[in-house]
Amino acid sequence: MASERASIERIARECVGLRIRRLNRVVTRMYDDALRPLALKASQMNILVATWKLGVASPKQLCRILELDPSTLSRNVDRMRAKGWLEVAASDDAREQPLRLTASGSRLLLMGVPRWREAQEQAMRLIGADGIALLRRMTGRMEQNMAARKEHLP
Repeated sequence: MASERASIERIARECVGLRIRRLNRVVTRMYDDALRPLALKASQMNILVATWKLGVASPKQLCRILELDPSTLSRNVDRMRAKGWLEVAASDDAREQPLRLTASGSRLLLMGVPRWREAQEQAMRLIGADGIALLRRMTGRMEQNMAARKEHLP
């Protein structure tokens, strides 16, 4: 029993997953709070940005780029289409349903930029310059590792 208690104490003290999830929740709340006057969430802003960057984006591309599972993307896209921010673009494959920003989605994205900057500055103050540099190195390493794994998949 003592060894199980010690293991649980170690999890409480050292769990990387817990710390990252807490940081994620705090930072996401900063962006959500800043974007709330636009009725926009940080997760939706990310989808708008990725779609804008791609021009026309397949759901598969968005899931890969944003590390989302298809059901999470679908739920967000359904809401965003209902609000008129995204639309389905013409495609040769009716199953694919690629997305693009509507004029309303483009305007919303532009209106979100100053609010995003506000949240970005707040998050950077919280994390600090050293933390931001470390975060960039960590995500760079993660992307390299993920790319290397994909090269070795059958």
